[in-house]
Amino acid sequence: MTINDDQSMEQRIIEAAERLFLQKGFSMTSTTEIAKEAGCNQALVHYYFRTKDNLFETIFTKKFEDFFSGLDFIDEPGAPFETTLRRLVEAQFELVRRNPQLPFLVINELTTNPSRIESLKQRVGGLVEGMHSRLGAMLEAAIAAGRIRPVGMVDVLFDLLSLNVAVFLAAPIVKPVLCLDDAGYEAVIEARKREIVELIVRGLAPDADRPGASGASR
Repeated sequence: MTINDDQSMEQRIIEAAERLFLQKGFSMTSTTEIAKEAGCNQALVHYYFRTKDNLFETIFTKKFEDFFSGLDFIDEPGAPFETTLRRLVEAQFELVRRNPQLPFLVINELTTNPSRIESLKQRVGGLVEGMHSRLGAMLEAAIAAGRIRPVGMVDVLFDLLSLNVAVFLAAPIVKPVLCLDDAGYEAVIEARKREIVELIVRGLAPDADRPGASGASR
């Protein structure tokens, strides 16, 4: 087997496993099924990845790396925090939009198998900590300048994740209940992305600048 063939087979196994994990979940997917989907024998799956757990974490790590590779704008000199935050919200939204079953898989796997969290931290913890540190410094500068109300970076990230992920967790219910076809659903999703961006950015404005703030203070 040549190097190119080797890389091609490894990628085919990854893509096959990802499809099956998203369709059936981790626990309900066997390496035999992955091998069949990839068009190879089960021995090759073990040759490249040793275990199904390692294959899952390889896929999960790749998703993180793909996401972080598109966040170069975080390091743009002079970019205000508000602009960077808008782009971050949109980037995270689009990641889930491309992989709408991913939140179900991650939530299910991390809640049923908590020990996996530590393993994933070892793989992607550096990426997360680096982003958190850089964004935190930008947030503190924006707060000091009076453009953002005092708030922690953890709270901002919780808002981002919860609002973005909730859209796709609710999609299997919302789409049939509202009788949306594919085009209608995509229009709703696009509108929701814009609304989430505005909700998060407006919610960080100093109290005096927030809609309804003067009335609320009376």
